[in-house]
Amino acid sequence: MRITGGQAARRILKVPKGLDVRPTPDLVKQAVFNSLGDRVVDARVLELFAGSGALSLECLSRGAVSVMCVEKSHRHAEFIRSNAAAAGFAEILEVRTQDVFPVMNQLAESGRQFDLILADPPYGEKNVNRRSTSFAQQLLDDKNLPNLLVPGGRFVLGHTKRDTLDIVAPWTEMRMLKHGDTVMRFFEVAAGEHSL
Repeated sequence: MRITGGQAARRILKVPKGLDVRPTPDLVKQAVFNSLGDRVVDARVLELFAGSGALSLECLSRGAVSVMCVEKSHRHAEFIRSNAAAAGFAEILEVRTQDVFPVMNQLAESGRQFDLILADPPYGEKNVNRRSTSFAQQLLDDKNLPNLLVPGGRFVLGHTKRDTLDIVAPWTEMRMLKHGDTVMRFFEVAAGEHSL
């Protein structure tokens, strides 16, 4: 597992061992960041379900000005901090060791906004003939998340292809990338739909 581009390109990242974290594969990461291009430069970034923090560190390597990672596991959060320090990004990476949904509520209440929000949460189950209950669907359904994006900002969401999501207002899908079992979708808030 490594950083694929920017000033810290090729730096190897330490990741927790075991099945409780599923880092976004390097090829998928590279495709996502190639699609985002210059959007990452000078961006304020929020990563939800950060896991190894690989997406956050990729953003910082590619020129983001600040990143907030939200990761519930204290063990995983320590890996994120350690990797950030090793890559020289400790000063501009904030790690919140909390559940994602209360953090989004707190951030929305305080008026915080981000240029880019990334989430590649634990995968949901196959959901034939029923609405998904996965974390990916819960993020799309969350009323706070759209208000955390600046107008014109992007929300990048990863999920498994067996998890069929309902795209709900105010989200507009801008792009979809598929790689193996992984789907990465790029969303914006429809014009005029911000409630702040």
